[in-house]
Amino acid sequence: MNGMEMLFTRRSIRSFRPDPIPKEILDKILEAGTYAATGMNRQSPIMIAVRDRALRDRLSAMNAKIMGADMDPFYGAPVVIIVLADRSISTYLYDGSLVMGNLMLAAHHYGIGSCWIHRAKEEFESEEGKELLRSLGITGDYEGIGHCVLGYAETEEGEAKPRKSDYIYYVD
Repeated sequence: MNGMEMLFTRRSIRSFRPDPIPKEILDKILEAGTYAATGMNRQSPIMIAVRDRALRDRLSAMNAKIMGADMDPFYGAPVVIIVLADRSISTYLYDGSLVMGNLMLAAHHYGIGSCWIHRAKEEFESEEGKELLRSLGITGDYEGIGHCVLGYAETEEGEAKPRKSDYIYYVD
């Protein structure tokens, strides 16, 4: 699949099989995240790849609480990549967002489903989130950008919805 096909065919997946992702594939997806463009190449983001079921479930519960829902906001995905970025760098939010995009496109390339799950900002601003980072040995002033949940899709990816008519404006 070429790059343009990947852009046009990637979909957010919201139902995952529990099958593990081989580490060599996960490593390639994570490496793709490190190649995201960042402001002045400062590389403000970091990624935490969570495969541990207990920690994955703890993150899911934290996220669901913020969302005010009694569900798994990670849709059963067996892997959660937390993307955080250093707030002291002015482009941190954009840098982290581009990392998320690279992760999702790389996952699609390898036949792995993905979805961007929000509320990482709120999770890691909480005392529980800050303590969790400290327990992992992560220090610094990081803001949660998103969770990239990964796994094999339970169902086939659907067709793209039509693009809105006023998406693009030309100025000649």
